[in-house]
Amino acid sequence: MMLSPSEPLIIATHNPGKLAEIRQMLAPYGLTVRSAGELGISEPEETETSFAKNAALKARHSALAANLPALADDSGLVIPAIGGAPGIYSARWAGAGKDFTVAFTRIEAELAKHNAPKNPPAHFICALALSLPDGNVHFFEG
Repeated sequence: MMLSPSEPLIIATHNPGKLAEIRQMLAPYGLTVRSAGELGISEPEETETSFAKNAALKARHSALAANLPALADDSGLVIPAIGGAPGIYSARWAGAGKDFTVAFTRIEAELAKHNAPKNPPAHFICALALSLPDGNVHFFEG
């Protein structure tokens, strides 16, 4: 599958910072990038149970709305000592203001509640989904 520089790639986001980062990463490839926000495409509710599935949901939503290929991500922090939390809920733990100080305060409280070590192992997961207008989705996770 090849993306064409003549056909815009929709980035399924309303976040200007995320759009700028992705636009910069894709610039060497000559792709035209537009955001779902710029095109007036709504944000779907993230109702899935994994990073990959949430990314696919967002990418598919934008691809179908624009009839163009769309790229979406879902990412978060996974801390096994507290059952994998915050996981897919990482942004929600930051609250409506997306203040990650709030999220880290909650993480500290959860660690204490679980008698976990103060600095337990943790990892960050990012899943990308590239959806074509025909509904075909390609996944990338790391």
